[in-house]
Amino acid sequence: MRDELDKDIFGTFVPEHSHEDPVRRAQIQMKRPLPKRFYKDASIAEGPEGFSVLLDGKSVKTPAKKALTLPTREAAELVVAEWAAQGEHIDPAKMPITKLANTAIDAVAISLDDVFDEIVRFAGSDLLCYRADAPKELVERQAKSWDPVLAWIAAAHQARFILVEGVMHQAQPAAAIAAYATALNAYREPFRISCLNVVTTLTGSAVLALAFAEGAFDLDTVWALAHVDEDWTSEHWGSDEEAEARREARYAEYAAAAALFAALDPAT
Repeated sequence: MRDELDKDIFGTFVPEHSHEDPVRRAQIQMKRPLPKRFYKDASIAEGPEGFSVLLDGKSVKTPAKKALTLPTREAAELVVAEWAAQGEHIDPAKMPITKLANTAIDAVAISLDDVFDEIVRFAGSDLLCYRADAPKELVERQAKSWDPVLAWIAAAHQARFILVEGVMHQAQPAAAIAAYATALNAYREPFRISCLNVVTTLTGSAVLALAFAEGAFDLDTVWALAHVDEDWTSEHWGSDEEAEARREARYAEYAAAAALFAALDPAT
């Protein structure tokens, strides 16, 4: 019976991303029948590999049938809290940290170099380096918002990126990319890289992801810096409910990645 539960729950309600848009992904998941909650208690067991999540004393498995084990108790507590908060049915849309932990264990752990390199490639076309040539107000807002971040990474890691006007790709200096990769290497571990990959993807900036990781800018500041262009457009042309819902869903994933990242090094 337990094997059937593993297959039904972890093979169905914790799928790979079925759509890049988190709102559309949630809509797809909502169409699937949610499994009923089959357990009473969620808890943690410490072992040689880390801190495992238990349901009624039995180990939780990832979709690839690996133990759902996290590096720190604080990280495991975040996952346990999601399981404990489920109601009559188990809703994956309300378990973003569990989903991220599954991804770290099942996917990133076996392709760490590829995910690491993907973040580094992001730095080669980083959001912060591509500037508008007009209107003047947007040009000034981008400079005021983004120049301090580029100044920070230049001072902290000797990664000196060049600015590009417009949208045509221009290669960044090899020395800047190499310096960025050296700095990112401090986080070369499946859970941390999984979190930073989410931050990079959702902000469009590998530089902002590194700034977040090092605490150079706080969570909401990083989010605001990633949305300078979007906010300017909304101020001048307005927004709509669908766009706001997409942004809210993206922020929820971003905040979940940030919470897990912080829990991996609770002493800081």
